[in-house]
Amino acid sequence: MTNRVFFYGTLMTGFDRRRRLGIDHRLRYVGRGSIQAALFDLGIYPAAVPDPDGTVWGELYEMVEPADVLSALDSIEGYRSDEPDASLYLRREAPVTLEGGASDTAWVYFYNAPLGRAERIHSGDYLAHLKVK
Repeated sequence: MTNRVFFYGTLMTGFDRRRRLGIDHRLRYVGRGSIQAALFDLGIYPAAVPDPDGTVWGELYEMVEPADVLSALDSIEGYRSDEPDASLYLRREAPVTLEGGASDTAWVYFYNAPLGRAERIHSGDYLAHLKVK
């Protein structure tokens, strides 16, 4: 089991959610990277779904006290390991490619509900998408 987590949305640097969760001090920034997924704009936050032909950009972190960090993240992401079908997001291990080309494995929260008419973010970069809006 990995002690890394990958953020691609409102848990990245520049947003306030990690501090509000009380986990910011338990995360060490590793670098910017990408996963194979498609990214969608749900309005107040993004959703990534696995897609071998897509690229989603985000930030890789090492967790100190991973069990506590993941518990807090599971709560905010609506993930219930005992009821995955009823979870808003699913937590899965996925490969992450860092900007320099190195690869790692991290926990990623993938969206697990209907996307409806959500706009696809073709750049795969939520921060760049917000700057354009």
